[in-house]
Amino acid sequence: MACTRRILPNVKDFKRFWKEKGPFAFALTSREYPPVLLEPEEWLFSNDKIVVLKELMQFSQSKSAFVRAPFNPDNKSIFRPQDICAWKITHFPGGWNSIVCDAFVPEGHLTQAVINEVQAIGGQENKQGVETAFFSLVERQLDEMGYVLLSPRGKSRFAVIRSYLEEWEDDETDAGLC
Repeated sequence: MACTRRILPNVKDFKRFWKEKGPFAFALTSREYPPVLLEPEEWLFSNDKIVVLKELMQFSQSKSAFVRAPFNPDNKSIFRPQDICAWKITHFPGGWNSIVCDAFVPEGHLTQAVINEVQAIGGQENKQGVETAFFSLVERQLDEMGYVLLSPRGKSRFAVIRSYLEEWEDDETDAGLC
């Protein structure tokens, strides 16, 4: 499944794009300026949430992967955070080294929260289980990380965009851009 990247500086650009290319199940952008891992006014669109999150993290471009961490977590002679687990993401996006999230610490080392999530969702502590748990945690914390993820609600198959666009339109009107 593909992810589409677009720079949409105005609500009218977003609406036009949504009408011509959409609708999509998921739409993600930055809530902060300057954005991290996105260009200003850039949006990511897909019908698969994991695809959007991987695109945000630039997984395919940087050849990132979930791998077993190259250390023994039981070896207490090496100083490391206590809640780190035996998994990491290779080629972790440097822009996220200063972002706070329960799922990881800088340089892509995953935390015990990921393993707890694996257990909570009934998965296996293997590559697929860790990946699913990681993205589940990240999704829940995207707002605190500085992102907006518009997604389906209720029985909708597509991202619920109306209230977000109304607020965006009001902001543009207040700024004299409409």
